[in-house]
Amino acid sequence: MNLFDKTTNPAFNNYFFGERNTSQKTMTVTGIFIKSMLSILIMVIISYGVWRLYNDGADIKWYSMGGMLAAIIISIVISIRQHWAHILVPLYAIAKGLFLGSISIYAQAQFPDLPYQAIGITVVTFFVMLLLYQTRIIVVTKKLRSVIITVAASIFVIYLISWILGFFGIKVFIWGISWPAIIFNIVALIFAALSLLLDFDYIERHKNKSPKYKEWIATWGLLVTLVWLYTEILRLMRKLAIKF
Repeated sequence: MNLFDKTTNPAFNNYFFGERNTSQKTMTVTGIFIKSMLSILIMVIISYGVWRLYNDGADIKWYSMGGMLAAIIISIVISIRQHWAHILVPLYAIAKGLFLGSISIYAQAQFPDLPYQAIGITVVTFFVMLLLYQTRIIVVTKKLRSVIITVAASIFVIYLISWILGFFGIKVFIWGISWPAIIFNIVALIFAALSLLLDFDYIERHKNKSPKYKEWIATWGLLVTLVWLYTEILRLMRKLAIKF
């Protein structure tokens, strides 16, 4: 299969869907929906728990970093041990709950109600992109896939390099509130939203074909994109609030 037939989201790579289904039960949209709602509920509960700990005076400064690192490690394990996904995806949701709870608390402390607004925009964006996909207002073509993949990969590399440089005390412009930083944030947000189109497309092309257990893999992929989208929205709103 051509490289550009793949989604930017690693969870929807042909590595997971390339094999033929040998079981009677197959991946369904309903199954993915149920598992996604369950995983999101787990993230919400964990995030709420972090907020309660913060309100009780607990130090949560390591929750963000710990949750992020745990999510990365779990993602790597999922990519190697697919059949463990039914255990690992809920653990991934817990890790992301710690991460999202922490960054949301910091945003809330600076600008009250900002996280709630970001959640609302994330939900609206999800359904708008789903509507655009279902009505075929935006058609996922090979050219569109190639553009999204290229830009999303570039954004990931920039984030990775800036994160590494941060350990050496080098501050990269993307974390500031300058106009170049804001523009970069907007571009990242746009392509996070566009990545949902690729995820919808890949799920549709593989529903009722891939093994049932891979519903968890598809769920993981949606969680990755949604968390990225929420993070970009929250970061952009915070930058704009500080600047203006």
